[in-house]
Amino acid sequence: MQTSTSSPSRPAPAHTADPDEPPLARRFVWQGRVLPAFWTLGSALSIILNIVLVVALLATSRQLFALKDLVQNQLLGGLYYNFILMDQASIETNVVVDDRIPVQFDLRVQADTTVTLTEATPIIGAIVTLTTGGLNIQQAPTNIILPAGTRLPIALDITVPVDTTIPVQLNVPVNIPLENTELHEPFVGLQEVVAPFYTLLNELPDSWAEARCKLGLGGCP
Repeated sequence: MQTSTSSPSRPAPAHTADPDEPPLARRFVWQGRVLPAFWTLGSALSIILNIVLVVALLATSRQLFALKDLVQNQLLGGLYYNFILMDQASIETNVVVDDRIPVQFDLRVQADTTVTLTEATPIIGAIVTLTTGGLNIQQAPTNIILPAGTRLPIALDITVPVDTTIPVQLNVPVNIPLENTELHEPFVGLQEVVAPFYTLLNELPDSWAEARCKLGLGGCP
């Protein structure tokens, strides 16, 4: 009887690392070819940049609606409504007039009046009619003297030249609506410049909940 003996199997020798072989990370980036290494490096930088942008967006998202409110209500809204108020405003003041106004004209006087003589006045060649006692004189020319204090009715018809100055002192109230002046057109033009931007921001949501509601994602009150 023959017996066969088999030699026991020996374990395969372990792979020893080549000291010249590059590490795993280095082999991932550099594989001995330029183009794959370029695309690998570009992809890594793109991922890192996207992560940074997402983090920055999340950090600023809380301030986004506060910035919208600042621009809409305080900047554009303030300008828009103040332009409206300026167009509806009025200039109210008192104009003080203190001056002397020259006056030159001819004044015609036509009136019946009575004058009083201030002194004895002779009248030469007067025609008189005198009846006294037995004396009767008709239409006799004579010289007479009218004593002071005599009242005489007369009819005035004269033209008096006037050349003088008149003092004027008064307060003139002034109320000028700006919408009735030349400023109305530029005020309306400024409103029309700001209005589209104000309306556009007014239609945007004021919170994330309102944004989800407008996009149809729920969260509507």
